[in-house]
Amino acid sequence: MTTKDDVIGGSLEDFLDELGEKEAVYGAAIKQVLAWQIEEERKSQALSKSDMAAKMGTSRSQLDRVLDPSNIGISLDTLERAARSLGKRLKIELVDT
Repeated sequence: MTTKDDVIGGSLEDFLDELGEKEAVYGAAIKQVLAWQIEEERKSQALSKSDMAAKMGTSRSQLDRVLDPSNIGISLDTLERAARSLGKRLKIELVDT
C-alpha cells in the first residue's frame, strides 16, 4: 500500500499553484463543464440554438459564446438566463479550499 510519504513530487494542484496557473485552469474547467451541461440539456430537449437564444432574449451569436467551452468571459446573468431557458437554475456555492 502506498502512503502519502511514499509519493515523490507533488499534486497537480501544487504544480499549477507554483506556476500561478491554478485559478485560470479552474476557471476554464468550470466553464467547460457548464458549456457541456447546457449543450447536453439543449439537445435532450430538442431545442434549436435559435429557439434557445430567443428564450434567453439574446442573439444566436451570444448563445454560441455561452456554449463555447473556451470562452470564460460570460457573465453570471447570461449563464442564469441560459439555465432558465432550459427550465433549470444556476447554482453557485463557495467551498473550502
